[in-house]
Amino acid sequence: MMKHAIAILGAALALAGCATGNTEPGKIVAEDRFAQLVVPGKTTRAELLAAFGPTRTVSFDSGAETWLYEANAGGGRHTELVLLLDRAGIVQKMRRRPPYATDPTP
Repeated sequence: MMKHAIAILGAALALAGCATGNTEPGKIVAEDRFAQLVVPGKTTRAELLAAFGPTRTVSFDSGAETWLYEANAGGGRHTELVLLLDRAGIVQKMRRRPPYATDPTP
């Protein structure tokens, strides 16, 4: 199960890393609040929705989902905050990707 979850997270992160300014962004959240409230192994889908609202989601046949939120990184750029939720709706992994120097500016 863990290897499967890691494979799903890898695929989701690869897709998120390919995102450009032309795709629909995730919901913008305050990064410090996000870091305080999201705890892998504990935070639930319902808690995410209550705290931050819905965002861009990718659902997998296994029942796992990835959720993408973004935080303002200044200069019109955003940090990606990617979550992997298991089929029970519990956050299993989270990844923060700051904007790269090669990312297009808006």
